[in-house]
Amino acid sequence: MMGLRCRDTPGFAALQSPANISNKTRELSDVIFEHWSYLHLLKLDHLTVIAPTLAEGVSHVQSCLGLDVPFGSRHSYMGTHNHRLQLGNSVYLEIVALDPEGVEPDRARWFNLDNQEQVRADWDAGRRLRGWVANTDALDAVVSAHGAIFGKSVSLPPMDPTFAFTIPEDGSLPLDGAAPSIIDHRGDTTYIATIPELGARLHSFTLEHPDPSSIAALYKVFAIENAPTIIQSSQVRYRALIETPTGLQELT
Repeated sequence: MMGLRCRDTPGFAALQSPANISNKTRELSDVIFEHWSYLHLLKLDHLTVIAPTLAEGVSHVQSCLGLDVPFGSRHSYMGTHNHRLQLGNSVYLEIVALDPEGVEPDRARWFNLDNQEQVRADWDAGRRLRGWVANTDALDAVVSAHGAIFGKSVSLPPMDPTFAFTIPEDGSLPLDGAAPSIIDHRGDTTYIATIPELGARLHSFTLEHPDPSSIAALYKVFAIENAPTIIQSSQVRYRALIETPTGLQELT
């Protein structure tokens, strides 16, 4: 599927029934409204293309945006690697995949990358822009109240932590990717300058979901800045319109 162009990406198969997604999301929203008595601001940090291989991820983004996204780094502590691209306003795009030469971590990898069968199924079904990450400076409070959604806060790299990231115990995507993973940069504002700038700018970010009202309520409670626009659809799926030097392009 490496050479598949965005406009030719096939429709994706049902991975969860809409009823199950709706019920689970509504129950979590009810818990939030009952127990969350103050707001923690979450802000869009980056979009994630979760790929079976890094080469496939880079090829897909190139076919969508016409941009060759440069290599970012190897995550020796997670057994993954990435490419990254600035999208303006301290937001960026990450293409992430399991590193075949990496060391297997002693815990579940982020972005559900241990479940390669699911990653491949999502990829072949067209769910390639698979999720997003929000940042906050109140990560401990968010996780303490709502670890059931986001998972545990993991300090990384383990030996000399510079940031913290939420990862569910099994490494799955929060609410099948409808909720973000969360990062705390621990006061570092210089990281964005290390990400390549190729003139791309995020124009819009949209989540298709079977129960948009419940997801919108969840986003509102967490006061998410620059959260995706949510529209009704039978499955969870993301689309981003990105301004590039050659015009407005869609990433899926």
